[in-house]
Amino acid sequence: MNLSAPFIARPVATMLLSLAIMLLGGVSFGLLPVAPLPQIEFPVIVVQANLPGASPEVMASTVATPLERSMGAISGVNTLTSSSSQGSTRVILGFDQGRDIDAAAREVQAAINASRNLLPSGMRSMPTYKKYNPSQAPIMVLALTSSVLQKGQLYDLASTILSQSLSQVPGVGEVQIGGSSLPAVRVELEPQLLNQYGVALDDVRQTIANANQRRPKGFIEDGQRNWQVQANDQLEKAKDYEPLVIRYQDGAVLRLSHVAKVSDAVENRYNSGFFNDQDAVLLVINRQTGANIIETVNRIKEQLPALESLMPASVKLDVAMDRSPVIKATLKEAEHTLIIAVVLVILVVFLFLGNLRASLIPTLAVPVSLVGTFAVMYLCGFSLNNLSLMALILATGLVVDDAIVVLENISRHIDEGVPPMRAAYLGSKEVGFTLLSMNLSLVVVFVSILFMGGIVGSLFREFSITLAVAILVSLLVSLTLTPMLCARWLKAQPEGEQTRLQRWSEQLNQRMMAGYGRSLDWVMRHRRLTLLSLLVTIAVNIALYVMVPKTFLPQQDTGQLIGFVRGDDGLSFQVMQPKMEIYRRALLADPAVQSVAGFIGGNSGTNNAMVLVRLKPIGERKVSAQKIIERLRKELPKVPGGRLFLMADQDLQFGGGRDQSSSQFLYTLQSSELSALREWYPKVVAAFKALPELTAIDAREGGGTQQITLVVDREQAKRLGIDMSMVTSVLNNAYSQRQISTIYDSLNQYQVVMEINPKYAQDPRTLEQVQVITADGTRVPLATFAHYENSLADDRVSHEGQFASESINFDIAEGYSQDQAMAAVERAVAKVGLPEDVIAKLGGTGDAFAESQKGQPFMILGALLAVYLVLGILYESYIHPLTILSTLPSAGVGALLTLYVVGSEFSLISLLGLFLLIGVVKKNAIMMIDLALQLERHEQLSPEASIRRACLLRLRPILMTTLAAILGALPLLLSHAEGAEMRQPLGLTIIGGLVFSQILTLYTTPVVYLYLDRLRHRFNHWRGVRTDAALETPL
Repeated sequence: MNLSAPFIARPVATMLLSLAIMLLGGVSFGLLPVAPLPQIEFPVIVVQANLPGASPEVMASTVATPLERSMGAISGVNTLTSSSSQGSTRVILGFDQGRDIDAAAREVQAAINASRNLLPSGMRSMPTYKKYNPSQAPIMVLALTSSVLQKGQLYDLASTILSQSLSQVPGVGEVQIGGSSLPAVRVELEPQLLNQYGVALDDVRQTIANANQRRPKGFIEDGQRNWQVQANDQLEKAKDYEPLVIRYQDGAVLRLSHVAKVSDAVENRYNSGFFNDQDAVLLVINRQTGANIIETVNRIKEQLPALESLMPASVKLDVAMDRSPVIKATLKEAEHTLIIAVVLVILVVFLFLGNLRASLIPTLAVPVSLVGTFAVMYLCGFSLNNLSLMALILATGLVVDDAIVVLENISRHIDEGVPPMRAAYLGSKEVGFTLLSMNLSLVVVFVSILFMGGIVGSLFREFSITLAVAILVSLLVSLTLTPMLCARWLKAQPEGEQTRLQRWSEQLNQRMMAGYGRSLDWVMRHRRLTLLSLLVTIAVNIALYVMVPKTFLPQQDTGQLIGFVRGDDGLSFQVMQPKMEIYRRALLADPAVQSVAGFIGGNSGTNNAMVLVRLKPIGERKVSAQKIIERLRKELPKVPGGRLFLMADQDLQFGGGRDQSSSQFLYTLQSSELSALREWYPKVVAAFKALPELTAIDAREGGGTQQITLVVDREQAKRLGIDMSMVTSVLNNAYSQRQISTIYDSLNQYQVVMEINPKYAQDPRTLEQVQVITADGTRVPLATFAHYENSLADDRVSHEGQFASESINFDIAEGYSQDQAMAAVERAVAKVGLPEDVIAKLGGTGDAFAESQKGQPFMILGALLAVYLVLGILYESYIHPLTILSTLPSAGVGALLTLYVVGSEFSLISLLGLFLLIGVVKKNAIMMIDLALQLERHEQLSPEASIRRACLLRLRPILMTTLAAILGALPLLLSHAEGAEMRQPLGLTIIGGLVFSQILTLYTTPVVYLYLDRLRHRFNHWRGVRTDAALETPL
């Protein structure tokens, strides 16, 4: 059966079919979104709860624990972590991949509602949640600065104008604001004056709350008219609160201004942001799932002039971070690489055939196959990203293979004197099964990737499907368009009319065949030695796989660095600011840095800061982001009490949304016994610091932050008419920045915050001045019935799986690979000898790497088994698929040896290259074996004669297809622009594997074919079955 015959006979229909594929693909190309990597959904929900003034331990026990108990029962939760700091708790729920995030969000809200009665009564608002994807980095950060307005006013502009407007831009998801807090009226009380006038803190709080009301007042009507009732019950500014009357005493009026300083300030004093050398409020913009990053950023930039016109002239809006330039440059470089690959492949065809008209035929297969693939990508919801574009670049060298095989076979018949039309029918029929075998066995390799679970399967899904579709489209083109064009474009040329290039090409082909024939004869006379070399190759594969350093994914250079500044436990916000200033100036002074932005304080704690470093374009800085980090680690100033941890921002982030992770690598200890955790955690930290494989170790050190514990004599307090609620209330009023009233505005809501004057909150002895007012008005100093003790407490309390936990963040030292570092970590922990009640485990990228390492051998074996099954079905043979698979060890050796020699690490990108080699290398064996079987079947040749002739006749197409695949991958290897770190390992693996396997398999394949053919004969003889080749009819 000749599948190409109808298309050869109907040229118009064939051309229109190809044009339809091109048209669909071209339209789809314009609709594809753009992203750095495929969208990977990590279903994560973050719950945030606030209780101003509460210590981390109080937040953990009264807020985090009830929430964790309620949410731990939700189905599909695979990670449950919480982090409690001063006045804030953040609970993070990670769900199984594939879990419906909207359904999970409803269950989370139900769990919050169920825990309502277990949460502290003083919480002004219930915990809130948001859906979050930790693998999706922000696409833009805007910085709001002004030389006139205060930061609270800038935050108000960001909250009321910018955030709302930006959220309405198509493609924009969540917009987060940081660097300050909303404006507020702050009431700072004077304890001495309160004591002098005998005024309780609760009296002041109640006075303010009663004076500021915003409630419905109804209306009046007389049957014909209606009057709305309003009152001046809303106080908006500090000057409105100052004259409030607290009480009348001895005929005199005691006003709020007599006992307090009232000012227009901000809700949270311990929160600050900066951009370069200015104070700033930052807006962090995330995209919606599936949105085109470049289009979304462009829409935002188009809106910026209009947004600036809505703000005062003194306000400046700058772009502090923008991911689109790097993505644009990466995609542009990938497109250039694709064009170069196409040109090189066309050049190979032209040089081998020496005929421009003949060269155009396989050349047309490239655009039809690649452009047609865009239509399927659009239907599958894929994007144009690094991996899908790499698939198309590699497809350039593969899709032309089928056309080359068809063209070369038809050309050979024409050269033998067969008319072009007859040659097209005959040649396409001869290679039809060969094409089917090559492509189906190649496609099944990439389809097997779809069965991988977890992160790897999600990450490579687009790559595998894109490449598989391009191969199937090329198969369609080679069976339809290519033979039709051969029948009408190719013509026999008498020897005298051949061009110089054609004669040179033909002479080169003859010399190669003659030289190959002589060497092949020698090899077939020394079969045992050849077979031994194949067995040695298998052993070398295993050895090289063990020796080559390994990593999870290559370190990307996104043009962004993320930094975390850790202050010693117990450092105040005021002390942290000058430390951050030193780091800020040092970063700005680096020649590779374009801008610096960041936050200090806030929910992350008063002694923590986050820094976003925007690097100059790679063409200006000339060095990678990782090299810049290594340089900065050596050059940054040593700041007493502070440490700066830097890491390169990655498009794909792991860790399940953990708070403030200063590195991609994480090691966590957890235990049900807090004492055991505190005993063994320092020992593990010390062991990690002794490892040369690790650097930038970020771990909690010291006994914790300073804490004042008020010890109450309950019996004495009872005699004085005081209970614990009165004590906690007066302390809350004095020291917790308590929000006591709400100011409603047409655009936003603001708070009235009450505390004692900060100058009285700088020394524990100020507790002695605080007085409790009993029910009968008696003033009782705290010192009368209580004393305070100094102790240490954690400035952050973490839970994992509802157990207490502590984490160690670390990076890998220069000169070591991930597998070396992970092995060193496991050895160090084993040497420490943790007890059974302390659980240790890797997190972040380290955990993902360990999981991928476990599955890699099985993934490769699964792909090999899939290829064997397909080939066995097609050839109706158990033996011939083994001959084809025997070509693969040489490709593995070539790939691994190349990585080892150049010092490159084996990553998941390299694994993709191995999968590709599995599909490509066996094509050569299929071309040989398929023709050998035909010669045995139709010309009654012996196995030795048939395989020898098949090798010689298929030498030119084998060399052409292999060289096309090598040159298709060459631009990947030579790329040094944006995104090169993802493309180079793939190019190295493919080129190394193809070169080595090409040299070896031209000789090992015929030898293995003969040995297995002999084995087949003996086995069939033992079974009493005839073994004629004519009886073996492929599917």
